[in-house]
Amino acid sequence: MLPERANVTNHDPNKRLADLGLSLPAAPKPVASYIPARRAGSLVVVSGQIPVVDGELMAKGAVPGEVDLLTAVACARQCLLNGLAVLAAEAGSLDRLDRVVRLGCFVACDPSFTEHPKVANGASDLLLEIFGDRGRHARAAVGCPSLPLGAPVEIEFMFEVRR
Repeated sequence: MLPERANVTNHDPNKRLADLGLSLPAAPKPVASYIPARRAGSLVVVSGQIPVVDGELMAKGAVPGEVDLLTAVACARQCLLNGLAVLAAEAGSLDRLDRVVRLGCFVACDPSFTEHPKVANGASDLLLEIFGDRGRHARAAVGCPSLPLGAPVEIEFMFEVRR
């Protein structure tokens, strides 16, 4: 079910973030041998983002055994904010976003966990709150046994931006 949201189609996304009491962090630096983003024409692919705040993971471990569902949703929201920070650094501004194309959400989880979509909704719903219809996207939400640095959630993104 999609969240209620303001008509933000033509609004400044930075203002919308502020209205939501949020701000973009500095774009996180890679933790291995990759680049934060790759632009191909009008598409920007953002490497997987983990829920880092001020250089520290928000939580560590598998969902729901070590990290509860609500914390995992909050982690997905932070992954999104980190991804938007990388996008803004690559594209020059969030104002250049035409649409969100796709996100892939990976959840480190116990084998019996099946609520991956609820975790991914943390990022998906926030995209809709910030960008309105431009935030609608295709998505995958999958479980895995572990993620880099012990993160409970990792999200990768594909955005379409104006040249």
